[in-house]
Amino acid sequence: MNLPLFPLNTVLFPGCKLDLQIFEARYLDMIGRCMKQSAGFGVVCIVEGEEVGDAAPRFSAIGCEALVRDFQQQPNGLLGIRVEGGRRFRVQHASVLPDQLTVADAQWLEDEPDLALGEEHADLAALLSALAQHPLVDSLGMGDEASGQSDLANQLGYLLPLLPEQKLQLLALDSPSERLLVLQEMIDQLQGDLNA
Repeated sequence: MNLPLFPLNTVLFPGCKLDLQIFEARYLDMIGRCMKQSAGFGVVCIVEGEEVGDAAPRFSAIGCEALVRDFQQQPNGLLGIRVEGGRRFRVQHASVLPDQLTVADAQWLEDEPDLALGEEHADLAALLSALAQHPLVDSLGMGDEASGQSDLANQLGYLLPLLPEQKLQLLALDSPSERLLVLQEMIDQLQGDLNA
């Protein structure tokens, strides 16, 4: 599967929303093609290098498909788009085109079946509700009640101030319940660090 890539200093999760300002020609062309074909592009987290410029940054092998949900011209004249995370993928091989756009031979990753939330997830669900009060989260239309374990894990993984490598660790897990368990450990560690 040939997928154009957009390396960013962020980790996108399925079902989560991200606002982007597009100004580089290679990405304007890419967004135009994606919108004409009703196709997505891949968001991969930069491990080393910069978001802007010719040199291709080093990026994670795990990424998330981004589907354009809305677009508008910004007051500064740039194209603003809102994307929503789709399927997870693994980059098998990547190459840089003459226009400096990176494309990947990507393999879609299968999620294990989603499960309903249980009583043991009440604290994490409450944390998501608290995050929903933040103006930035509210402006993205996120943080509503989670529909299941996968939705809860993805939204918390995306919204919490975790390190990029922690977010990538979560994104790489196929099991929503395992994602929640690892997330709980990360939150406990965060709280431990704050109370230390």
